[in-house]
Amino acid sequence: MAVRRQDALDYHSQGRPGKIEIRLTKPCKTQRDLSLAYTPGVAEPCLDIEKNPEDVFRYTARGNLVAVVSNGTAVLGLGDIGALASKPVMEGKGVLFKAFADVDVFDLEINAPTPEECIAFCRMIEPTVGGINLEDIKAPECFEVEERLKELLHIPVFHDDQHGTAIISGAALVNAAEVVGKKLADLKCVFSGAGASALATANHYVNLGVKREHITIVDTKGVVHSERTDLNKYKKPYAHKTKARTLTEALVGADVLVGLSVAGAVTPPMIEKMAPKPIIFAMANPTPEIMPEEVKAVRPDAIMATGRSDYPNQVNNVLGFPFIFRGALDVGARAINEEMKMAATRALAALAKEDVPDQVMHAYGLDRLHFGPEYLIPKPLDPRVLLWEAPAVAKAAMDTGVARKTVNLDEYRAALEERLGHARALMRGLTERAKRSPQRIVFPEGHDTRIIRAARVVADEGIGTPTLIGNPTLVERAAAEVEIALDGVSIVDPRTALARDAYAQALWDRRHRKGLTVAAARKLVEDPNYYGSMMVAAGDADAMVSGIELYYPDKMHALMQTIGGDAGGVVSGVFMLVLDKDVFFVADTTVNYDPDGPTLATIASQTARLVRKLGLTPRVGLLSFSNFGSARTADSEKVALAARILHKDEPDLEVDGEMMAETALSPEVLKSRYPFSRLQERANVLICPDLSSGNIAYQLLKRLGNAEAIGPILVGLAKPAHILQRDVDVQDVVNMAVIAAVDAQERAARR
Repeated sequence: MAVRRQDALDYHSQGRPGKIEIRLTKPCKTQRDLSLAYTPGVAEPCLDIEKNPEDVFRYTARGNLVAVVSNGTAVLGLGDIGALASKPVMEGKGVLFKAFADVDVFDLEINAPTPEECIAFCRMIEPTVGGINLEDIKAPECFEVEERLKELLHIPVFHDDQHGTAIISGAALVNAAEVVGKKLADLKCVFSGAGASALATANHYVNLGVKREHITIVDTKGVVHSERTDLNKYKKPYAHKTKARTLTEALVGADVLVGLSVAGAVTPPMIEKMAPKPIIFAMANPTPEIMPEEVKAVRPDAIMATGRSDYPNQVNNVLGFPFIFRGALDVGARAINEEMKMAATRALAALAKEDVPDQVMHAYGLDRLHFGPEYLIPKPLDPRVLLWEAPAVAKAAMDTGVARKTVNLDEYRAALEERLGHARALMRGLTERAKRSPQRIVFPEGHDTRIIRAARVVADEGIGTPTLIGNPTLVERAAAEVEIALDGVSIVDPRTALARDAYAQALWDRRHRKGLTVAAARKLVEDPNYYGSMMVAAGDADAMVSGIELYYPDKMHALMQTIGGDAGGVVSGVFMLVLDKDVFFVADTTVNYDPDGPTLATIASQTARLVRKLGLTPRVGLLSFSNFGSARTADSEKVALAARILHKDEPDLEVDGEMMAETALSPEVLKSRYPFSRLQERANVLICPDLSSGNIAYQLLKRLGNAEAIGPILVGLAKPAHILQRDVDVQDVVNMAVIAAVDAQERAARR
């Protein structure tokens, strides 16, 4: 995926500069709050900590705080760029810690070029943080820094550049050996590269069961062998007697190639001479030592892994460090030892053999995913990684005596699920799903810069193939203003398009008994919104996203004229509201002013179907001011009627009503007061009795609940088309395009 320089700069600079912030976890709104947060109240925990230092984890954020420390001497892909220039990378590391494992981070870029200075700094900050993640420190200094800090400090210290790849690729190696029917102890491994990552990976493989004498290291001067006199103490353990002097010679008969060097370091003739069923981990980024296509051309029996997301078996360090620290912090570990690293590897290897849930397969647009040559390790977007790896690390810490506290692992897993939830991964997963089968997405308002920028993202990320509709001169001028190139983005002028007459005829055929004349039809299809709708109706596009400049009812009217409703005959608008730990769907928010009972039942059914498309399980609450007949009015009765219809027509759907919003959102109330209800868990689909309540509900959740609102998602149309709100930003447009693409994929799969 190409990333444009300006896009990257805009991402970091727009709005609040940078990618992270600090948030309060306690109220600070009153004088009393202030007195508790600072003076005089703050003295009390200070005194307790003085008496018992372990209370620092009880009264402060130290237990969930990691310092990402770098001197900027070996920034990935950039080299020695200095501490200041490395800061965006370290902030990015903080983003991954938070997004994947809810670990807070201080990124600390230090002017400390020597190991001694790095060590001294980390010693000084030990009272502040619960762990230290060393990052982008050049070799061999990084070895010394980590070793000394592990001796001196009483908190976890982890150098991800060394151990991250080791742990993740170690899981892949364990499973790859099983797939090809070879024992770890019998594997002959060759490493292309001898940097920090390569040597740490070799050491980890030895701990896994690979014999040290079976490992050959190849650095920039050739094979590391016993006759060389230029080896540091970290390479010397792998200096064996061997006749091999080059990578080509070393690979003859080898079972495993571990590439941690540079693009193109390995050629197909080298691969040809490896042992049967070779295991090849080409992990140089962004371009591996040898491409998978090159390997398969000469060795179809090979198992392959890379560092890339567009090939199977991605060795991505994000599978490691967030969850390793999560487990270490949650038991107050004093170190990250070899047993904890081994536990992480074993957990990842074991998880890959489990049945893969639909949610994960949907995220990657796959119908099937199972343990084997192309699935050796879990996918980075698999939410189960947190629930497997962090507890495994925590257990190893407890078993080896480095944990300050003991936790019940079952309770701990439940706490992890509650801490992170799956909401944050939802759009990320849907995006990956959309990318697996890109759809043709049309954007009628092609001259709007938000639409242009969104179309650029859609094309660059492989979400779909975008088409902008409008006057080409105006579109290109608007694109130039925001410095967006339009390569890979089609532009269609409805006034001159070849399909104009055919669309006008099709529209007239559809509407001539509604008073539409041929001349009026021709005029209508010259309107970008009508033209885009007709593209979808005719099958020339798979989905449409529009509406920024239109009054919503007018756009809705146009869609009904061109695309129309599906067999149910009811169209409604759904908002998906993503909170920190929950996702809710609210309907109808945009279309039906005062639906009757059967219409409400259809809206609920359609919304539940949408939720399933997105890979979630719908639990539907039919809302009212009444609970199960407590107040009988025409308004409450129509909701009760909708419930009866759904109970009869869709007995497997978890739905009930009429009920108050508080009841729908409280499992305790449902179970204690209404044990007869078919809805016993908190509803995630809220069906409102009329348009006013639906619109009010979603806006309150959005504003007061600080929810990300995605929508309105139109359900009930014959083909995918969605109307944007006027105040949307670029990401809103992209999110809607993702939803539209997934909708189109699902419809295509049913045909």
